[in-house]
Amino acid sequence: MLKDFKKFILRGNVVDLAVAVVIGAAFSAIVQSLVKDFITPLIGALYSQTKFGEAFFTFRGSHFLYGDFINAVINFLIVAAIVFFLVVTPVNKLVALSKRKDEPTAEPTTKKCPECLSEVPLAAKRCAFCTVVFDNTAHKTKQRRV
Repeated sequence: MLKDFKKFILRGNVVDLAVAVVIGAAFSAIVQSLVKDFITPLIGALYSQTKFGEAFFTFRGSHFLYGDFINAVINFLIVAAIVFFLVVTPVNKLVALSKRKDEPTAEPTTKKCPECLSEVPLAAKRCAFCTVVFDNTAHKTKQRRV
């Protein structure tokens, strides 16, 4: 049982996920500091309020901290935008490129008639457009009209 647990823990997916969580937490702290120390003071300056993060309104004796909520929304939007533009979009492009490379080239199902240049099925014995007869054994065309 310990052997299976060790194998599970040392798999690349688990280690990668752990690193991503730690980096994400550190990045989130940076974004929170950016919003709290730079962005919301700018918003507060526009509305003549010194500490916008502490802005609130009172309703029936209860304080609602809308400034703190707006800070959280701005944090979320910044993190989501950075993750989308720096992680999701490049990964989607890489996946699309790898799918394009992995797709095997399909065998042709049609051939061109040498007389009229129309597309005809490979198994066709005669062109449906100009009635040229095909010799399918050697994949060559007899120049014979009927």
